Amino acid sequence: MIAPDDLGHCTQAIRHGSRSFHAASHLLPRDVRDHALALYAFCRLADDKVDLQDAKAAAVDELQERLALAYAGRPRNAPTDRAFAAMVETVEMPRALPEALLEGLAWDALERRYATLSELRAYSARVASAVGAMMCVLMGVRERGALARACDLGVAMQLTNIARDVGEDAREGRLYLPLDWLEGAGIDPEAFLAAPHPSPPLRALVRRLLREADTLYARSEAGVKRLPLRARPGIFAARYIYAGINGRIATAGHDSVTTRAVTSAPQKLGWLGLALIRSGATLVMPVSPLLYAHPLPETAFLVEAAAAPEPRTGDWSDKLYATLARAKAHEIARRGSLLEPARRAG
Repeated sequence: MIAPDDLGHCTQAIRHGSRSFHAASHLLPRDVRDHALALYAFCRLADDKVDLQDAKAAAVDELQERLALAYAGRPRNAPTDRAFAAMVETVEMPRALPEALLEGLAWDALERRYATLSELRAYSARVASAVGAMMCVLMGVRERGALARACDLGVAMQLTNIARDVGEDAREGRLYLPLDWLEGAGIDPEAFLAAPHPSPPLRALVRRLLREADTLYARSEAGVKRLPLRARPGIFAARYIYAGINGRIATAGHDSVTTRAVTSAPQKLGWLGLALIRSGATLVMPVSPLLYAHPLPETAFLVEAAAAPEPRTGDWSDKLYATLARAKAHEIARRGSLLEPARRAG
């Protein structure tokens, strides 16, 4: 159980560090919300440790040590660490999931750039989808379809973050847009970083990235029906609030260099209301076939890490051979029964 003082510290950290998640968290049931606040506070701590320090590699090493202590049941004597360790113990969080997050932060420490959209998805899987998979685990959801759609949502959110922060990242010497996209648009990465400006080709790339995100936002909705009923409004709220940032970027003409998209409190309230309506609709709507779509190749390892073990059923050929064997045995038995009267007569 998370100590009340530690939980209060996590709540304050999220209130100031992630207003979108803080707004969405109000629609989560109390037990899920407490664990989610502990999870997000640790993730926020990890992100800030790497993002705000010059010695980024050392910061990642320290975080790995703190993670190991939390899983050993001996967390560092700090509210966020204690709350995270309590959450890990209560929900039996697979260690591979927070380790994936730290790997993504290590990529940030290395100042990696991403040659293709697939590589950018792989990064997004680690820094965002890992959190989505952990949210499923703390809600007791270990079904592969639901996990795959949660990972879709994580990638979508991260693509939104990247699209929103193109200018801010560039001014800090960071570049996340796929390099092959930049090359195709005739944009030299070093020239852009030296003097970032919202050229028409760059705006087109931001629009293209938002289209990728919107596709995944739509696909992610299929998994919400598999979540506990009380948790569905909070997840829908997170989906709509983040997707709403896409709309603000579009309203600014896809200029995320000289402006930074923000959403207002009334807009957030509207999306919270929409989340409640959509959650109610899940009670009567059939399961979407998209639930059974394969996970993105870049997030499949997270799905496997979080999923409950499934009994081995064999592949299609195993089933076919077993069926043929039974049919053969049945045929032999039937022939034997037909021949028996002839033997007696002879």
